[in-house]
Amino acid sequence: MNLSLITPVYNEQDNLPFLFESIYNVMNSLDQSWEVILVDDGSRDNSLSVLKEYAQKDPLHIRVISFRRNFGQTAAIAAGLDYAQGETIVLLDADMQNDPADIPMMLAKLDEGYDLVSGWRKSRKDNAVTRNFPSMLANRLISRVTGVHLHDYGCTLKAYRRDVLEGFRLYGEMHRFIPVYASSVGAKITEVQVNHHPRKFGKTKYGLERTAKVVLDLFTVKFLVAFSSKPIYLFGGTGGFLMIIGAAIMIYLLVRRLYFLVSVTGSPLFQVSAMLFTLGFQSMLMGLIAELLVRTYHESQRKPTYS
Repeated sequence: MNLSLITPVYNEQDNLPFLFESIYNVMNSLDQSWEVILVDDGSRDNSLSVLKEYAQKDPLHIRVISFRRNFGQTAAIAAGLDYAQGETIVLLDADMQNDPADIPMMLAKLDEGYDLVSGWRKSRKDNAVTRNFPSMLANRLISRVTGVHLHDYGCTLKAYRRDVLEGFRLYGEMHRFIPVYASSVGAKITEVQVNHHPRKFGKTKYGLERTAKVVLDLFTVKFLVAFSSKPIYLFGGTGGFLMIIGAAIMIYLLVRRLYFLVSVTGSPLFQVSAMLFTLGFQSMLMGLIAELLVRTYHESQRKPTYS
């Protein structure tokens, strides 16, 4: 199989006929074998019935995965990746705001030698206050923290070489950070402008609360990418910093006691110094425990430390 198109579906019954029409128009123009994997994420409307109908008409190209309940977009993408057979993976939303007509352009970019082609909705047709502005801030923050500079992490429309997706698993709401994980295994990434259309049917599944989730997930991603194989650098560095501050405060108290006869234990700085030193020592011990866990993980599962 050359190409697998993965599409999460949640309450999109009215959009699905238009989605299939667009997909067929694009896929039939490609000179390669292809499949479309549609993951029904516990839809409460008739989306699953529509998907089954198309799968029965074209079992060669259409495959449907059905969740017992709503597990979220990340789980739907992960399931699609597990069942996909293609050497090239394309992710696409089912709401028809992404345009399947952009897929050939993204595949051409992969042929230029890139491992990941990310869509950029430069002219985004969403609410400016609740969607576009928070998304812009989140994209800048993610780019700054991770060092992987993209304008639009939230755009589902992306094309991947399969091998850059095999070094990690997706959990929680981590699908938007796939480019960061791919970069950590050496993927060559580029970004292209794609079309974006206003939603015609249904309603969006995201609001302002999504921005808060992105910030929290960013802490996890930064730790996994930067410190998962060397946690002592984080815990030990933090612990050493706290111990140095605690020791400096204690030296200050001792000097003040020797030269100005001011009580050491009577100052609140004494408790602060002791607390910082203790916290620092505990942080270093946590780093050592984390190092043991990392080594157990790699050695017990024979996970290599390189790509």
